[in-house]
Amino acid sequence: MRVPRTAILLAAVAVAFVVLPVVGLAVRAPWAEAGRRLSSPESLEAIGLSLAVATAATSVALLLGVPLAVVLARMSFPGRGVLRGAVVLPVVLPPVVAGVGLLTALGRRGLLGPALEAAGVALPFSTAGAVVAAAFVAMPFLVLALEAGLRQVDERLESAAASMGASGWYVLRRVTLPLVAPQLAAGLVLTWARALGEFGATLMFAGNLQGVTQTLPLAVFEVSQTDPQGAILLSLLLVALSLLALVALRGRFLAR
Repeated sequence: MRVPRTAILLAAVAVAFVVLPVVGLAVRAPWAEAGRRLSSPESLEAIGLSLAVATAATSVALLLGVPLAVVLARMSFPGRGVLRGAVVLPVVLPPVVAGVGLLTALGRRGLLGPALEAAGVALPFSTAGAVVAAAFVAMPFLVLALEAGLRQVDERLESAAASMGASGWYVLRRVTLPLVAPQLAAGLVLTWARALGEFGATLMFAGNLQGVTQTLPLAVFEVSQTDPQGAILLSLLLVALSLLALVALRGRFLAR
């Protein structure tokens, strides 16, 4: 197919539109001070907390998202389309709205707040709250990737294992999930990357408490008020981590 010149020109504009902000960060970054600024106690605290929150949120998504994807892919029931829409909703929902929603559901005065408080669980403005917020917005990426993979699996393989006496859990663990390992891995990487970059829901539900809930995106926001160059360096660190996630996906899970 011969690509029209206009399409090539517009594609070039699109590439520039995506790449120029990153180039701007790289050009304006105070590289000579990068080591000192990124190794400060505040920066290291935010980096460590971001990695911990993103990893914990991905673990929550794995625990809850795999069964949900299996139900959506393998079961037929009234309202399945509505359920899938609810699962996808956090992807399109404004993050700030997601944070407000979490407060109304899990806050001290939320729907489940009194029950959680009675059990000694306080999620708002805590590290656990940051994990919940990140998992809420990131889990759909795992569910959608895994569901797509499950729909491509030949169900006759699962039926054959079941006919030989294998339990449903055994079939899922030893037959189904190995067949969708690439999609599962891709979903986990995307979930981790999305959780790492979460800002709005975390700010509204968990706050911006240094050493407790201040992840890298929140640190960028706070530092930008008084130290723009420091914010640029922290932003570039987030860009680098996001690129690492793309490198993990390339070749194995994304088209070359």
